[in-house]
Amino acid sequence: MSHNKSGRKYQNKEVGMTTKTIGIVGLGRMGNGMAQSLLRNDFKVFGTDIGEAQRQAAKEIGVNVVADIRALCAESSVIILSLPMAKHVQAVVKGKGGIIDCAQPKTLIIDTSTSEPEVTRALWVELDQLGHQLLDCPVSGGPAGAEAGNMVMVVGGERSSLERAQLYLDALSSKVVYMGKSGNGHAAKLINNLLCAAHLVTTAEAVALGTKAGLDPADLIAGLNAGSGRSAISEVNFPRWILNKGFDSGFTMQLMRKDVRLAKNMIGEMGLDLPIAEKVAEIWSQSEENIPDQDDFNCIIKNTGLGE
Repeated sequence: MSHNKSGRKYQNKEVGMTTKTIGIVGLGRMGNGMAQSLLRNDFKVFGTDIGEAQRQAAKEIGVNVVADIRALCAESSVIILSLPMAKHVQAVVKGKGGIIDCAQPKTLIIDTSTSEPEVTRALWVELDQLGHQLLDCPVSGGPAGAEAGNMVMVVGGERSSLERAQLYLDALSSKVVYMGKSGNGHAAKLINNLLCAAHLVTTAEAVALGTKAGLDPADLIAGLNAGSGRSAISEVNFPRWILNKGFDSGFTMQLMRKDVRLAKNMIGEMGLDLPIAEKVAEIWSQSEENIPDQDDFNCIIKNTGLGE
């Protein structure tokens, strides 16, 4: 019996060195950061990526980079996905030469991508019928959190799959919150990112108002963080990436626009009328006109009164 960082017990049914081997598909900044945390915790890490720069960077930190998914599956029955969109997850899992074609029996897939709940649920059904396991484990904390091993994960899937995954998740995260059935983790993550997107806009407007009223932005942020108006945006994003004009969090406008769009789609599918969420989604959609995809997502503040 072992414990995770919160003290919760879990049963590790796998024994021997196999529990210390893991594969990663997607070696970008998040995948590379997770690899660093796993390596630091004495895991043997195999990885693959279609990008040569990503593959080379992973090799330099000690990842055993392999040619393709078939080679990855030959090395590990536990595989992390760190991919941009649901379509990439589908291709890696179901495409020719993908995980379904090549997996060892009873493979566990830990999907850390921010994906679409219904896509995840459909994949879960298909994988379950083949004897495999899928957890949706989208993460918060960005590349810095991935490198430090202190990300937060919201998890959907079977509890038995979570118990099997806990050894690996402990090396990657400071907190794991179980959300229930498959797809619920991805739904929770989209809702979280919608709130994050909204807080960026509202906090920027609050700082614009304060600046106009003669307040120093840094002083105002400090005051908000001491009061009930604070959020992760005021506590982290403004001091770390916005007030200093660094805009280098590692998360792009393109990815946040995608997440906000998916959250807006969820609202429509549920038949809800959420006017503030709709306005936030409109602001982020319109930002395509003047803020490039590759820019840092905190750049959305340039489209508020703070950027004028």
